[in-house]
Amino acid sequence: MKRISDVELRNEQTKSSSSPFARSTTAVNKILAILDFILRLIAIVGTLASAIAMGTTNQTLPFFTRFIRFRAQYKDLPTFTFFVVANAVVSGYLVLSLVLSFFHIVRTTATNSRIILITFDTIMLCLLAVGASATAAIVYLAHNGNVNTNWFAICQQFNSFCERISGSLIGSFVGVGVFILVILFSGVALSRR
Repeated sequence: MKRISDVELRNEQTKSSSSPFARSTTAVNKILAILDFILRLIAIVGTLASAIAMGTTNQTLPFFTRFIRFRAQYKDLPTFTFFVVANAVVSGYLVLSLVLSFFHIVRTTATNSRIILITFDTIMLCLLAVGASATAAIVYLAHNGNVNTNWFAICQQFNSFCERISGSLIGSFVGVGVFILVILFSGVALSRR
């Protein structure tokens, strides 16, 4: 008969009791990794649609004769150009980050790659939020104008242009919200280690 010491008995008990917790942590991390992948796909759709919608926005109005026309394009304002570039960069980043996101589904214990992903996600969140916020300010001025600075509301004349630039903001702000969720989920997955 072999006598088991108290230390060995405690070690055996902690191994057997921590085993279900370790399995539940791995399962939760796998679920978080799958949610991360799905949210990245949603963000790709939102930011890419915003970039395309803003980048293809233009409207031409005749003025007195058919030879004199007013034209509104996204390139007329640098803020809109920055918005298109920011959304395109974030979309490209999201496509590239899908590889690491899929890697986290397969290997839920990876920490270094998750830390790198959180860092770049935060940078892209800032870029996207700055572009969307600056564009939202210009869209507000386009709809309402500002009497003090003699900025007239152009949306009464350029209806189609204003509808498209307003609609492109929706996808971008959806991307901002999704990025916040992705960063939170990644933080939770890292804290569960």
